[in-house]
Amino acid sequence: MTSETIAQGAAIGANLKQFLLVLLVSLSVATLSQEFHWFRQIPYTLLLVIVGLGLAFFDVRLVNLSPQLILLIFLPPLLFEAAWNLEWSYLKRDLVPINLYAVLGVVISVAGVAGLLKEVARVPLSTALLVGASISATDPVSVIALFRELGVGKRLSTLMEAESLFNDGIAVVAFSVLGGIALGTDKFSIHHIVAQFFTVMGIGIGVGLLIGFGISYLTQRFDLPFVEQSLTLVAAYGTYVIVDDLGGSGVIGVVTVGLVLGNFGSRFGMKPSTRLVISEFLEFLAFLINSIVFLLIGDQIKLASLKENLWYIIVAIAAVIITRAIAIYALSGLSNWLVKSQISYSFQTVLWWGGLRGSVSIALALSVPGILPDREQTIAIVFGVVLFTLLVQGLTTKPLLDKLGLLSNQSLMEEYQQTLARRVALNQVLLRLSQLANRKEIEPAYHLHLIALIQEKINCVLDEINQFHQQHPQLENQTIKKLKQELLAVESDTYAEFIRSGSLHKFPSSLLQEVFSDCDEG
Repeated sequence: MTSETIAQGAAIGANLKQFLLVLLVSLSVATLSQEFHWFRQIPYTLLLVIVGLGLAFFDVRLVNLSPQLILLIFLPPLLFEAAWNLEWSYLKRDLVPINLYAVLGVVISVAGVAGLLKEVARVPLSTALLVGASISATDPVSVIALFRELGVGKRLSTLMEAESLFNDGIAVVAFSVLGGIALGTDKFSIHHIVAQFFTVMGIGIGVGLLIGFGISYLTQRFDLPFVEQSLTLVAAYGTYVIVDDLGGSGVIGVVTVGLVLGNFGSRFGMKPSTRLVISEFLEFLAFLINSIVFLLIGDQIKLASLKENLWYIIVAIAAVIITRAIAIYALSGLSNWLVKSQISYSFQTVLWWGGLRGSVSIALALSVPGILPDREQTIAIVFGVVLFTLLVQGLTTKPLLDKLGLLSNQSLMEEYQQTLARRVALNQVLLRLSQLANRKEIEPAYHLHLIALIQEKINCVLDEINQFHQQHPQLENQTIKKLKQELLAVESDTYAEFIRSGSLHKFPSSLLQEVFSDCDEG
């Protein structure tokens, strides 16, 4: 065995120990946060940032965070999982405002942040532009984790998640273009920037669609859950690598393939049980990576560097808040006027304040070439902004949602769902008792008495459900809507089974939709 092989083995062992240490700390925080009531008021991801910041205060560094670690290892599965769970029916409704936020919003952010840093803080223009591009990405890792924990409404969640996913890709493209200008490898030209933008985006979308529909076609031809689960993970990483090698946006490629597989391939090419297995696997993967990412964000903060660049950080934070407000309120108004999006001021306020920055911004800052003179200052400013958005905006987003009345129905919905669950559970118990009626060891009188008591409880639960429906009619409408979606999924899965077996070659029109239409008209 050569010395080089021994050294490689030792490096792998050291990396494994570091990974296990980070994982142990993250899972310890997750466990302890559920044991203390006060900690449960803080979203788990933000609690990890605080713990990581505490480690940084004592100069305990768990892992050296690098742009390759974030962009190549952590980001693809997180983007894929988020896109997989985005429902196209919700997404297409708000496609116009989402694209306005993602494209024009990034332009407004980069220009506004760079302008204020240059004019107020006297930061060189090349540095200001790179900072502006870095902190224009409303990180999907941060936003999605926070909103899922808070349980916000579906439309608001879709607006925030989709805008974050698309915005992320646009910000990465903007950073690469501005980075080339700062290095002198590219010249500033509107025509060149627009052409490069459409090229990068086109490659990402094109390859993502090709891989997404290709895997969807494959999964229609066989039913191997573990193979299909592996294919989704290969799709996430493979798409990112291929698109990146072709000069496109790997982020946009992964989002595209995730949307295709989540809304088409998994519904028409996989059994419901396989889709459930894959969804749970992706959810676990997202939890694991989020646990690591948020802890490392806090752990990588250099407090001395933040102190040295405090004035620049304050200006950048003000610029981020102002430009985000301009982008969200102005573009929402434009969307409401153009396509009647009807995005309320309360939604706009949450979209503005909830535009957190996180791991993508850090990865972009860390990838600034070392030959640029202000690299360390760029990194310090971006870290400072990220820390502010996560801790200040992140910790105040839940009170803001509550004050705007966007969480007011959360406890009501939970209570309603518990009542529905009790009804289902008691009916299952009653069914089981009827199956045990002929067992000799059970006295008939006791059996009948037990049935009567349970039936009485069921009647009480039904009365509670009726009271919910009378006092809150929207609950019944939501239940009916959910039932329709479940029944439509059953119909669609049945057609997909016929296609997999070769009995059908295309999906017939939905008869159930006609039934629902007739029922609503009647």
